[in-house]
Amino acid sequence: MCGSAARALNSVSRAAFSWKPTGLPQQTLAAAVSRSGVGLHSGAKTTATLLPARAGEGRYFVVEGEETRVAAEVANAEAHSPLCTALRRGGARVRTVEHLLSAMEALGVDNCRVEVSGGDEIPLLDGSAQEWVMAIRGAGQCAAKDSSGQKLEKLAPEIHEPVYLQKSDCFIAALPSSRIRITYGIDFPKVPGIGCQRFATVLDANVYSSKIAPARTFCIFEEVEKLRSAGLIRGGSLENATVCSISGGWLNPPLRFEDEPCRHKILDLIGDFSLLAQNGNQGFPLAHVVAYKFTTGHPVPRLDLINQWLVMPCILISYGICWEGALWAKKTLLSNVESIWIPLLRR
Repeated sequence: MCGSAARALNSVSRAAFSWKPTGLPQQTLAAAVSRSGVGLHSGAKTTATLLPARAGEGRYFVVEGEETRVAAEVANAEAHSPLCTALRRGGARVRTVEHLLSAMEALGVDNCRVEVSGGDEIPLLDGSAQEWVMAIRGAGQCAAKDSSGQKLEKLAPEIHEPVYLQKSDCFIAALPSSRIRITYGIDFPKVPGIGCQRFATVLDANVYSSKIAPARTFCIFEEVEKLRSAGLIRGGSLENATVCSISGGWLNPPLRFEDEPCRHKILDLIGDFSLLAQNGNQGFPLAHVVAYKFTTGHPVPRLDLINQWLVMPCILISYGICWEGALWAKKTLLSNVESIWIPLLRR
């Protein structure tokens, strides 16, 4: 974890953020469940087994051949992990965790041990979080208990004052809200098949399962060879991703939603924000999160890069951020978010 992010986590601004009791006990799985498939980047066949965990343990990974637990926390986020979210603790590393974490965060699986075998990557499955939702619902959930047999109340991060981060033409903001809301916009002007999309929703388990989880990852056909030459997306195929050509449109229709790419970015966003979770509590903040990225042929940046986006949870709890040595205090720009961007993205 970069020093600025670590310092931010240790200097919480109580005015902007606090932990709110939910009145609900922390949850875990009622039974173990496994899914197998290829890893997006490695192409190796891997298996992820989800097992119940004790209250307060949170979500963590155990990779075959490694004894170290890798907690799904922002402190373990790998700084440079292109096109996926990776976690590392010591010599233990696990990649492409965002879809699984997204499903667990949205469905409220607060404590879970994930055993990974066959490689260091979570299987991509069909490129969405839909199979993880089905797996979790098939296993069932129950109240988690700690080592003393006690239940622990689940806490949720609550935003009290607006916070904002902007880099070039992309931004992300969190505004106080009584419910979790997400407004997201993307724009691929050079790829007409994708173009400009926006999606806004209140987030709960049912909305996530029906409107977010089925959205598959996507890529631009003309970028495939370059990515594979760089050792990436070796496991990608028309069976686990939607592929759009600049000139020819979608190569493997139909889409599950007209705005499926935008919805998938929300899926990823939820998975990355889940890294704010600690000790079995909620990761995604009780806030209205607004994000927009104008892009010219590059994937919409998620919270992949710790020096840019993975520190967003730190912003949410520290009111500012050290990014590449500069202090970004963006409160003054929030009037534009509230008066211009939210109405625009909702059109």
